[in-house]
Amino acid sequence: MRPTADRVREAVFSILGDVSGARVLDLYCGTGAMGIEAVSRGAVSAELVDTRPDPARSNVSALEIEGRCMVVRADALEHLRATEARFDLVFCDPPYRLADRLAAQLEEAIPSRLAEEGRLITESAARAPIELDLPLITERRYGDTLIRVHTGAAR
Repeated sequence: MRPTADRVREAVFSILGDVSGARVLDLYCGTGAMGIEAVSRGAVSAELVDTRPDPARSNVSALEIEGRCMVVRADALEHLRATEARFDLVFCDPPYRLADRLAAQLEEAIPSRLAEEGRLITESAARAPIELDLPLITERRYGDTLIRVHTGAAR
């Protein structure tokens, strides 16, 4: 597990601005830091998805936010295919070593899960970014970390 660095998390939320009322999906959530941060900033709910969700579950419990965060033990791609829900923000931070192999499947599955004005935020190694053919809003590099914010809507 490689948690998002505090400075990168702060930068992401600075880029996103007000997330009040947002429905959030945090794929490959690890500790759940991104989804939990969104909830702390006013998001109405967050689904935290990981094959090993115990760290996220512990954090949600410790913060007593079970009513706003649902922790799901699942493969991210399987969860995307199984859910009918739509989200305003989708955080996607797969293991860096798998990112390039997952790109095509993520590109296919994520747009149908985004709300009309929804945004996808990916985190990857700057040397091996997740290449998605989705409209790019912005990209920022923080050391070896590359953050990209996409929209699923055609422009």
